[in-house]
Amino acid sequence: MTIKGLSESVDNIYLSTLSEILESIAPHHDLEPSLNAILEVLSKDLHFPRVFLAIMDPESERLKLSITHSPAKDYSVTYQPGKGVIGRVYESGKSVVIPRMADDTELINKAFSRSEEELRTSSYICVPITNTDSSGNREVLGTLSVDAPVMPMDNLLEHKQFLEVVASLISNQVSRLQEEMSMQAQLLSQGMMPGTMDMPPPSDFVATSKSMRQVLRQARQVGPSRATALLRGESGTGKELLAEAIHGCSPRREKPLVKLNCAALPAELVESELFGHQKGAFTGAYQNKRGLFEVANNGTLFLDEIGELSLDAQAKVLRAIQEKEIQRVGSEQPIAVDVRLICATHQPLETLLREGKFREDLFYRINVFPIFIPPLRERREDILPLAEQFLEVFAKEYDKEIKRISSPAIDLFTQYHWPGNVRELKNCIERAVLICEEEVIRTYHLPPTLQTAESTATDTSLSFGEAVAKFEQELLVDSLKKARGNMLQAARDLRVSYRIVNYKVKKYNIDVKKYAGGKKKK
Repeated sequence: MTIKGLSESVDNIYLSTLSEILESIAPHHDLEPSLNAILEVLSKDLHFPRVFLAIMDPESERLKLSITHSPAKDYSVTYQPGKGVIGRVYESGKSVVIPRMADDTELINKAFSRSEEELRTSSYICVPITNTDSSGNREVLGTLSVDAPVMPMDNLLEHKQFLEVVASLISNQVSRLQEEMSMQAQLLSQGMMPGTMDMPPPSDFVATSKSMRQVLRQARQVGPSRATALLRGESGTGKELLAEAIHGCSPRREKPLVKLNCAALPAELVESELFGHQKGAFTGAYQNKRGLFEVANNGTLFLDEIGELSLDAQAKVLRAIQEKEIQRVGSEQPIAVDVRLICATHQPLETLLREGKFREDLFYRINVFPIFIPPLRERREDILPLAEQFLEVFAKEYDKEIKRISSPAIDLFTQYHWPGNVRELKNCIERAVLICEEEVIRTYHLPPTLQTAESTATDTSLSFGEAVAKFEQELLVDSLKKARGNMLQAARDLRVSYRIVNYKVKKYNIDVKKYAGGKKKK
């Protein structure tokens, strides 16, 4: 192979590796597994025997080897800034390349137990992972380092430059992992349960936006305690899912999570549902019945729409919280219960307090740890990940081969104000999957509330030619986005000539540059 051919081959490996890395750091992926996947990709594609990610622990002010991909099973190594290669790279913020480790062994941490053969046949590259804040200040978060086969210095320098690109790409993920490390240490210092910060959210819980990551962080903070959480937010924002997340990172997670929507039952039945009843307590009470407080004993009780409770039921809930005991309807015998309470409401409880519809003492009892879930229109970064997740679920449920959502349809999703929040988005995707007979969800598959005459080409005032032109424009925009602005590739995908694509782009005044540089869709 010629030198030029070899160079092109290496470039292709770099490009394919970058593509896999970009896929791994998609916002909806879990943090640590995605970083692990990146190290595995680097090892597999570029033949690095070992790949290490060391992150500065803000608490101890030492570098910790947080994630590794190597034949060895377990590392527990820390570094002081300025000591060893990793410490020096962290302190200086400059990359280091060692052509042969055997020639520089004092700089390599001996905790890795490399054999003499490995030291003789391996090179070492270490690059800093940096983050720049809004003021332009550069902060080193950690280091990315690899063992590589011995090779010419020019090739090692190419690897170094590529690793610097990777370090730049993963800096946000490393910054978030550093935050989680700090928060876990804080929880441990407060005597809370270790390991709860690493517990994943429910599988269908999406926290891409900064505001939702903060919500999830609050859930993980309150989870290990027995404090009552009050979840607030509009209907359909996901309060029940958040309650599951809190229960999932609590010491009670192996015990039942019992749920009740207080607005779903008539007021006269809510008390019986919550506290149970004795046989003969009222007409229709043919046998003893346990209430949900008893069912949830040693576990968690989730009361949705607690603002709908009657004042009598509120008084009994307050007693259950304070005295840790209840009485069944029609009985005077107290029953001890140990229940962790999570409440939710979309109503302004402060207004109900002023109107005398909600007890003040109960409000202060349940408002120990309030968490506000923002509406979907205020966290638009979550819309597409949620839509893609729902698409995957419903495509599987209805046995449809639908792979993605078209770019114009995505534009409609991001422009719509979503009064029904996540619940409305879920229903919208389910409807689209049901009526879609293609591999792509398009604008005309969406419900009328999202569609406009202009976006869907359904305005009856349009001529046949105009309607066709609108549809043609949507297909062209979708293909250009898929091809990352490459008109030649878009022409191949559409099975037309480049000349036609170029003509249509000019005809519809499409800005091709707008779609360049994005991640290529499969």
